[in-house]
Amino acid sequence: MAGYVCTVAGGKGGVGKTTTAINIAAALEENGYDTVVVDADLGMANLGNMLGLEYETSIHEVLASEETVSAALTDAQMGMTVVPGEQSLEAFAEADPAKLRKVINTLKNTFDVVLVDTGAGLSHETTVPLGLADGVLLVTTPDDVAVNDTIKTADLTERVDGEVIGAIITRVNRDTYVQEIADEFDVPLLGVIPDDIDATKEEPLLENAPDSDPADAYRQLAGSLEQVFFEGATAADLERVFDSQWFLDDEDEDEEEEDGGVFGGIFG
Repeated sequence: MAGYVCTVAGGKGGVGKTTTAINIAAALEENGYDTVVVDADLGMANLGNMLGLEYETSIHEVLASEETVSAALTDAQMGMTVVPGEQSLEAFAEADPAKLRKVINTLKNTFDVVLVDTGAGLSHETTVPLGLADGVLLVTTPDDVAVNDTIKTADLTERVDGEVIGAIITRVNRDTYVQEIADEFDVPLLGVIPDDIDATKEEPLLENAPDSDPADAYRQLAGSLEQVFFEGATAADLERVFDSQWFLDDEDEDEEEEDGGVFGGIFG
């Protein structure tokens, strides 16, 4: 049985797509699923650098027909495998995004899950991964620009006959009005990832800050996605990724509950 291909996307840069892909992969590996992350951000590849990896072969060389995909497979932390990219303009110019489908088809015959990390913007190189995936996970921060770009990415996914699993909001704090953001989406909101600057200094945070709130959230998210990947579940079947303790202190918990909280109407 072929593995599940999940593209991690969102129109704006810096929303946490790569961090999300890395930590979902780490959580899936913890749960026994053989997972590979492909750096399909051909213009601004940073997956390998974020993980501090040394590697000899990149996705760019594979897409330029200079190397095989097996040569680009690189062992990373927590048992995950990655296909890293380069940052040079020469490599970007020579890589053919149209060949990505063949690469992904090869990988899904080897791995349980293939996570495709995409770049920012709406271009040919970012569109290809939306159409070849079994499902697309959208990532956004709470700011208006990121939310609007994510909505555009959802629309584009539909246009290329892709399927959106749902969206997550990263960098959420107690002042984030999640309900207002959710009302703007025409896709299911799977949950939130709490903001924690200290925990996200080094990736994967599941290894470097395993007891942090974001690590807890990513484990919850991976558990939900497992139901989608392997059991055919939809967003309607899933519990949203959320824990009030990520945001509330003991001394002000009662006050937040009395005024409905910033998560009232979504998470109960």
